[in-house]
Amino acid sequence: MERLTTVQQQLYDWLVEYIRENQHSPSIRQMMKAMGLKSPAPIQSRLEHLRSKGYIAWTEGKARTIRLLHAPERGIPIRGEVFAGGLFEPATDEGEYLDIVGSHLRPGDYALRVSGDSMIEAMIADGDIVIMRPVPEQDRVKNGTIVAARVEGMGNTLKYFNRRGNKVTLKPGNAKYDPIDAVASEVSIQGMLIGVWRGVSTFFR
Repeated sequence: MERLTTVQQQLYDWLVEYIRENQHSPSIRQMMKAMGLKSPAPIQSRLEHLRSKGYIAWTEGKARTIRLLHAPERGIPIRGEVFAGGLFEPATDEGEYLDIVGSHLRPGDYALRVSGDSMIEAMIADGDIVIMRPVPEQDRVKNGTIVAARVEGMGNTLKYFNRRGNKVTLKPGNAKYDPIDAVASEVSIQGMLIGVWRGVSTFFR
């Protein structure tokens, strides 16, 4: 789907949370109040953009009929494990969801179970669930970002990302582990960290 602007994303995130909590769509007046607007025109414009970009739909001529087309109904999917240690092939866990919603989440976000202790200095422990966001342009990932990365022929891992020229270093957050060095063309970034779920608490970065 086409990317949203900041104000469009703000309204969409609010709609997702409102509809999930109330099981019906809000009124224009409620959206105006939530967005801090005094006129319905900006809300109507944002709704039109959300519809044209494929995020929502509604029944013409009827109020409170907004439908979310791609919002996760059961939270975000857990797509297996990521190893905070060495490099291993991930296990997949199809059909399991993490039941959280919020303004920090976007369509496409997903979760991974952490196996290992190589990121404990980043407050990520064995057994935590990390919330990841897909990276559409891998060459724009900033150094120091925590990513889930797959090294060709070796498996996947959760590490700090650093790139210098054609060399990528995946650095652990635990002095017991050595950094992983690889050629950039052999490293695929599967997502960047946006939050950590532990028990009933979620910490967004």
